[in-house]
Amino acid sequence: MATIPTLGAERTAGRTASRAETRELLGKATYDLLVIGGGILGTAVAWTASQAGLKVAMVDSGDFAGATSSASSKLVHGGLRYLQTGAVKLVAENHKERRVLSTDVAPHLVNPMTFFVPVYKGGPHGAAKLGAGVFLYSALSAFRDGMGRVSTAAHAAQQVPALRTEGLRSVAVYGDHQMNDSRVAVMTVRAAVDAGAVVLNHAEVTGLRFTGGRVTGAEVRDRLDGSEFGIDARLVLNATGPWVDHLRMMEDKGAAPSIRLSKGAHIVVKRRAPWRAALTIPIDKYRVSFAIPWEDHVLLGTTDEEYTGDPQDVRATDADIDQIMDEAGHAIRDEHLDRDLITYAFAGLRVLPGGPGDTASAKRETVVTEGRGGMLSVSGGKWTTYRHIGRMVLEKLAHAPGTSLGEDMSPIAPTVPLPGVGAPNAVAHRLLIDREPGSRMEPLVAKHLASHYGTLSFEIARMIDENPELGRPIHEDGPDVWAQVAYAADNEWAYTADDVLRRRTTMVVRGLDTPEIRDEVEAFLTKRGSK
Repeated sequence: MATIPTLGAERTAGRTASRAETRELLGKATYDLLVIGGGILGTAVAWTASQAGLKVAMVDSGDFAGATSSASSKLVHGGLRYLQTGAVKLVAENHKERRVLSTDVAPHLVNPMTFFVPVYKGGPHGAAKLGAGVFLYSALSAFRDGMGRVSTAAHAAQQVPALRTEGLRSVAVYGDHQMNDSRVAVMTVRAAVDAGAVVLNHAEVTGLRFTGGRVTGAEVRDRLDGSEFGIDARLVLNATGPWVDHLRMMEDKGAAPSIRLSKGAHIVVKRRAPWRAALTIPIDKYRVSFAIPWEDHVLLGTTDEEYTGDPQDVRATDADIDQIMDEAGHAIRDEHLDRDLITYAFAGLRVLPGGPGDTASAKRETVVTEGRGGMLSVSGGKWTTYRHIGRMVLEKLAHAPGTSLGEDMSPIAPTVPLPGVGAPNAVAHRLLIDREPGSRMEPLVAKHLASHYGTLSFEIARMIDENPELGRPIHEDGPDVWAQVAYAADNEWAYTADDVLRRRTTMVVRGLDTPEIRDEVEAFLTKRGSK
C-alpha cells in the first residue's frame, strides 16, 4: 500500500490507504466532525461537510451502505403516490433533486426508466384519475421525462410481454429514474475522501468519549483484526439508521426511544421475456408494488410493516416473498413469477419518527435532534434527496452550540458531480475501440463497466491491459470481471467477499455467488493484501 504522508490524503497513487494507515490518521488528530454510520445519511453529510472545508472522519461498523442503504427499491423518483396525499410541493422538490442527480451529479449511475400503471377492470383506480395524476406528475418535473399520459393495453403488452392482459383496460405512463444504490454509495464515499474525509468501514464504535459532559469523540474497534483506537472530534454525528437509539443511549442511558422501524422486503427474479418498462402496480387505493427491470433481472416489491426485532436480523421471510409474489401477480403472468426464478431476496428498515399509527402512513422525513452530551442524531431519509439532506444537516452543524463550526465552513458549490461522471454509452464505445492490438473487450462487459463506474471504467480497463487474467468473468453467466474485484480492493474499501459480491459487483443480485466463487474472492482479497 502507498505511504500516506499527510492527514486527509487517504487516496495516494491511485489506491486507498491501508487499514493500519487509516487508523493512524483517525487516531492522531482532532476532527471537526466525526460521522458514525456510512449509509445514505452519513455519506451525504461526510461528502457535504468535506466540501465545506471541515476535517471529517467517518466510520461504519459494517460496510458502507451495508444495511438498509443498499436494500432500497433502487429508485430515484418524485414519488407518484405522494400526490394522493396532496404533497405537491414535496413531489416537485423530489423531482428537482432527481433531475440534478440524473443530469449533473451522476448521469453514469442514475438511468431514465418508463413506468406503466396498469388499469384493470374493477381495479382501485380509473384511467381518468391516473391519467390526470401522471400528467400532473410529469408537469411537476417540467416534462423533462416526457408527458404523462394514458396508453393502450396493446402497447403495454408489447413493451412488457409478462404483463397480465385479462381485464386490462389501459395503462398510465410516466417517467422516473433508477440506480444501483450500492454503487452510488461507494462513489459518494470516494467523493468525500477526494474532498479530504478519512473513512473506515468494519469499524465499530464501542463507546463515546466525553469532555466535561460533552461528547468529543468515540472509542472504536476494528472488526477485521480486533485492534482498538480512539477518534477525537469537535462534534459527533450519529447517523446509524436503525441503530440511532442504541448510540443515543451511549450518550445518555435515560434517552427515550425516538424512532420506529418499518421493514421493506424485495426479491429479484430472472426475466423470461424483454422488459422495456417498469410497472407500478396498484394494490389498493394507497399502496403500490413495483416490478422494475434491473441488472438484467426484475426487481419486485416492496412490503411495509412494523419491525420490532434486532436490526441485525432483518431479512426477507417466506411470508414476505409470498406477499411480494402475490401482489406482483395482480399484473404479471404466473409463468414469470415461478419461485425457481428467484435469484436474491433482501430486506431493509425504514427509520420513521416515533409515534402512533401504522408505518405505511407515517411521514418519511429527516429529523435532527441534539442529545444531552451535544451529539447530533439524524434519522430518516431517502436516496432521491440525499444531497439535499446532506446540505440540510450541514446547516444544523453550522449552528450546533459550543462548536463554532459555522465559522470554519466555506460556501459549497451548488452541484458537484460524483467521480466517474460521464455518458455511459460514450464510455462503453471508448472501452470497445481504445484497445491494444489483438485485445478486445466483450460488449456486455463494456456496457456493464460504463454503467457502474462511468469514466472510472478506464482505470479498470488499464488493469486488464496490464494483466489480461483480470479480464476473465467472475462467473461465466454474468458480466462482472476479476478486475472489478481488484479495483474494489484497491480503491473501494472492499475487504470481505460480501463487500465485493453484494455491493461492489452484481454477483449476488444475479444469484451467481456460489460457495466456490466466495472462496475464490476471499483468497484473492487475502493475496492482494486487503485483509
